[in-house]
Amino acid sequence: MQPNKRTDSRRSFLSNPYEYLYIYYLEGIPSSLALAMEESTFIGNWEEDGFSFLFFSYPHDDLVEKIIAREENLSLIDKYEMTSDEWHGDKIESYTAGSLVISPPWKIPFVNRPDLTHILLDPGVVFGTGRHQTTEDCLGYMEYLCQKEKISTVVDIGTGTGILALGAAALGCERVLALDFNLLAVRTTLNNIKINDFQDKILAIQARGEAFMDVPAELVVANIHYDVMKTLIEAPEFVEKPWLILSGLLKSEADKVCACLEEKPVTLVERICPDGVWNTLLVQGKPV
Repeated sequence: MQPNKRTDSRRSFLSNPYEYLYIYYLEGIPSSLALAMEESTFIGNWEEDGFSFLFFSYPHDDLVEKIIAREENLSLIDKYEMTSDEWHGDKIESYTAGSLVISPPWKIPFVNRPDLTHILLDPGVVFGTGRHQTTEDCLGYMEYLCQKEKISTVVDIGTGTGILALGAAALGCERVLALDFNLLAVRTTLNNIKINDFQDKILAIQARGEAFMDVPAELVVANIHYDVMKTLIEAPEFVEKPWLILSGLLKSEADKVCACLEEKPVTLVERICPDGVWNTLLVQGKPV
């Protein structure tokens, strides 16, 4: 596999830009991050269930105090200093999944194999370096389907860093819709789309996946929490999709999803759990 435009485009990343993280855990969500955005060391804000994580690559205690002082609903719960590997729970390094080589843009290996396709993945501070069992299982099923038949349109629900959307585009899918309700995840995905030159193949937007089940697609991939999954599979359009890959499910959750699928005009093609913890389902819906 020779270096190409995508790999050359990030040769300037000589080291991990998120090597050291300074994280401020807040109760409440800031209405404005204008002060933080003035700092080049501000990485982003993760918002969830009324709480916020402000990420910097340099300590900013005084700045965070100013942000909190401006709004009555904000308070500092804790602050952390850690490496990006500690935050992600994984080393950010290159790995191979089927025919895909997935690498951080600051550590690109040279692999002289024409049967492999390279993807750059900059995870930022969003969970999902690609090494989780569910991600690898979804990529495996996606490659199986793309080899089995022509898959042109894909919806990736809960895209996170965008790894599954990137995988779909690299495997030859022509139109991919990547959805995530978290804005920082969408911004991370948009960056990964850009550094892989997939702007003509992938559209990433901030949205709830269950609201987009009516979008025509030959494949829907959902690597998400069970609380979202159980709503997703009840959408009327669920059974209209030719193929679905459902992942992110513990055994008891997968049992419930399988029981629900038995009542629908779909076929559970396979259920796998390679690590004994996380389940992934390959489901065939309405034939094309």
